[in-house]
Amino acid sequence: MLRIGIVCPYSFDVPGGVQNHVRDLAETLISLGHDVSVLAPGDDESAEQPYVVPAGRAVPVPYNGSVARVSFGLISATRVRRWMAAGRFDVLHVHEPLTPSLSMLAVLSARGPVVATFHTAMTRSRALAAAQGLLQLVLEKITGRIAVSELARKVQVEHLGGSAWEIPNGVQVSRYRAASPLPGFPGDGGTLGFLGRFTEPRKGFPLLLTAFATLAARRPGLRLLVAGPGDVDEIFTDFPDIAAFKDRIVFLGKVSEEDKARMLRSVDLYIAPNTGGESFGMILTEAMSAGATVVASDLDAFRRVLDGGRAGALFPVGDAAALTATVAGLLDDPARRAALADRAASVVAAYDWPVVADRVLEVYSTVIEVAGAVVEEPVP
Repeated sequence: MLRIGIVCPYSFDVPGGVQNHVRDLAETLISLGHDVSVLAPGDDESAEQPYVVPAGRAVPVPYNGSVARVSFGLISATRVRRWMAAGRFDVLHVHEPLTPSLSMLAVLSARGPVVATFHTAMTRSRALAAAQGLLQLVLEKITGRIAVSELARKVQVEHLGGSAWEIPNGVQVSRYRAASPLPGFPGDGGTLGFLGRFTEPRKGFPLLLTAFATLAARRPGLRLLVAGPGDVDEIFTDFPDIAAFKDRIVFLGKVSEEDKARMLRSVDLYIAPNTGGESFGMILTEAMSAGATVVASDLDAFRRVLDGGRAGALFPVGDAAALTATVAGLLDDPARRAALADRAASVVAAYDWPVVADRVLEVYSTVIEVAGAVVEEPVP
């Protein structure tokens, strides 16, 4: 059994790919018999999982085209050191260590093996610019690096002076496969699905609305199921053409993990119209696990997850007409939808969390052998 300390730079109060990754990794490692503690931004009363230790109030910071809620400063630094001293971990695993947050603070305080997972494929950002003076010191203290995608690994090689194990984001395949559809879905007329912050430009939701307006006019039974935070009224104000089909768009708002799985089991086609800023595409693996046929922008990260288009349909980035045509073709061709879904089920097996966690544990064993155990002096 290993004592493992995992640091998440972003608050669990707001859903996100990194937070989901950290939570699922921790729970998988715990199920395998390891002692795991997760440090994350948040108030003392905000930690819902017993293994999460809140490190103080988070503040919103623009990052990678989105807004991340992070903790940084003297109070956070003290809490990091106390957590590490109390945990006496065999290995410290930090996520996004170049973000000025808990992960960076933990690396700077560590005395022993440190594994860092890089989720994004950015080469420049305001966050990196602000922390430029610490950048080299942080990188030097990391014993082993993991990149969740080939793009993220390429950044390590070409821009950060080192390589990394490529280990993808995991997905709890059984959770999605066993979920029950929401009442009344997907229905005879077909249902399209979208999950994310639909007001965030890089998510590409306006492309989907444009396609849906065209398709809904020709297909009376077609519906759109949307999950995620955002102002619904703003959508109908900004896109008046969609108002005629308002009764066929269902907004679920922010959903629990259980309801997310049910939502993905409720759609015929999951649409990912993202326009950029994606280094992996976790939502694609979740939709694939649920058995939905995926239609996604032809981003490099999405193409890799979808096996070059063999496990899901791809369309040119930002092309609403192409999205419309692709969706229409699949709605009219159930045999092709089934073939794509069958290939997706085979592909996604490599992303199942027990498989991914075994690969992460191999990295832990390697860095522990190289560096020994984490040692921290007591903090008053």
